[in-house]
Amino acid sequence: MTGPIRTERRGHVFEVTLDRPKANSIDLATSRIMGEVFTEFRDDPELRVALVTAAGEKFFCPGWDLKAAADGDAVDGDYGVGGFGGLQELRGLNKPVIMAVNGICCGGGLELALSGDIILAAEHASFALPEIRSGTVADAASLKLPKRIPYHIAMEMLFTGRWLDAEEAARWGMINQIHPAGDLMAKAREMADALAAGPPLVFAAIKEVVREAEDMKFQDALNKITKSQFETVEKLYRSEDQLEGAKAFAEKRDPVWKGR
Repeated sequence: MTGPIRTERRGHVFEVTLDRPKANSIDLATSRIMGEVFTEFRDDPELRVALVTAAGEKFFCPGWDLKAAADGDAVDGDYGVGGFGGLQELRGLNKPVIMAVNGICCGGGLELALSGDIILAAEHASFALPEIRSGTVADAASLKLPKRIPYHIAMEMLFTGRWLDAEEAARWGMINQIHPAGDLMAKAREMADALAAGPPLVFAAIKEVVREAEDMKFQDALNKITKSQFETVEKLYRSEDQLEGAKAFAEKRDPVWKGR
């Protein structure tokens, strides 16, 4: 696929590149395309891991396209399936998503990054929620960030709009790893390939349990797991892969996961 979103299939890995010069900002049309792309990833059984990055060396994504807004894009317009950026409201996405942040990541761009499961960043990447300076609310980040990093750091970012460099973002647990810019994609692909070789049904169960248990009491969630009341857990425990894992362990060999 060409245009503002480029995609590439590498075996079981689906690479998605935001390519919208000059800054990779997202307007309504781009958001709708992203929703279609991530829906394709979610629904294709051959795709197991998504790797999301952006074109260029300066910007990952600054979020909402203010120029498009000035030309008539409504902030409450149709972002498409999955909401802004196609990911943060996409239902039933039970596959790992890796973010490779290659530059400035702020506003809705940071919300997009937070929609991934693992965040790798280039050494020069920086992070902020500058919405406060324009009198608006970083809505998704206000919900997510205080649960991901220390509350007081999250509130400082939301209240002041201050920037974090990659080192500080890693220190607070916002990102997983920092790499030299020239190594970022190689390291991200290495991780994506490792996950793609893993058990897809287990990954699906992990993602559903983590997502659904967020608003549940611990014992209620645990009971639901042990009783196989999560759809993905039920599928896992009745799968060929569950048996394959046990056989491979007993036979002292690497398992061959089929996702069924």
